Amino acid sequence: MKIRTNALAGIALAATAALGLAACGSSATPAATGSASAGSTAAGEITVYNAQHEELTQEWVDAFTKETGIKVTVRNGEDPEMANQIIQEGAASPADVFLTENSPAIAQVENAGLFADVDKATVDQVPAAYRPSTNKWTGIAARSTVLVYNKSKLTEDKLPKSLLDLAKPEWKGKWAAAPTGADFQAIVSALLELKGEAATDEWLKSMKDNAKAYNGNSSAMKAVNAGEVDTALIYHYYYFGDQAKTGENSQNIGQYYFKSQDPGAFVSLSGGGVLKSSKNAAAAQAFLKFLTGKTGQEVLQKGTSYEYAIASDVPANDKLVPLKELQAPTVDPAKLNSAKVTELMTKAGLL
Repeated sequence: MKIRTNALAGIALAATAALGLAACGSSATPAATGSASAGSTAAGEITVYNAQHEELTQEWVDAFTKETGIKVTVRNGEDPEMANQIIQEGAASPADVFLTENSPAIAQVENAGLFADVDKATVDQVPAAYRPSTNKWTGIAARSTVLVYNKSKLTEDKLPKSLLDLAKPEWKGKWAAAPTGADFQAIVSALLELKGEAATDEWLKSMKDNAKAYNGNSSAMKAVNAGEVDTALIYHYYYFGDQAKTGENSQNIGQYYFKSQDPGAFVSLSGGGVLKSSKNAAAAQAFLKFLTGKTGQEVLQKGTSYEYAIASDVPANDKLVPLKELQAPTVDPAKLNSAKVTELMTKAGLL
């Protein structure tokens, strides 16, 4: 399982260039823009800029090519790296499709005006809760925020009732996170959208004093398991991925879901979008439809990524807490603001 540790700071640097590039993106010829027509046949090849886990995306690609015969070239990178590259390339980007781990990076590309509308057939496969209101891209998978804790140090009744409680003095030195990672910054983006800038700024300042920083979610979880720190704020699949292997880094760990529409119950979407500048829009749209279709979602249900299936009525892996039981807050992923998060986290001394 590939671990993401780079910050989203680079995306913020591209934000000022986005408006100009958006204008360039809108000047593409009609044949290379928009959704594929109903009568078009998907064939040929496409290029995917991929910031999702490489193993998961390769499973999707192999199944798609087997079903359609369409060749897929994949360029792998981190959320911020790939988003920056697309924004910088603008209408000249060779990418047909962009896949992300978390929503903020793909929302940044949307804000630059570089996505075509998602075909209605694909939109219809994905519940509204798991796609942006704009339909400029769609959710393809999901991951839940979770507080993992060392069961020899804490019992569930002693855990914080809300993510915001981690800012209290009694949690000083008792929780960990990976602040430079895109995963954690997506959680902060949700906090910003739900509670506003002042509350987020205050929480981040307290985090600087209270939390222990680790380089990646796996490292934070491993530290909890070893008793170095009591708890860590991560995504759910790190625990399940370790359990499916040796369990050596999670054997002493319990998982705590905040629920009750708390910011700590945030469910982050992995996204997929088709670039306006795609030279093969029909195949690009077909790929997105495949990912959100039954076969693509069954890769999540039956595979080893332990991410949530969200579309085509495919249930999640049966080891996971069902999505409906997570009681996640309602967040429009199109509104997640990575540039502001980077600003606030830098101000707080976390980046």
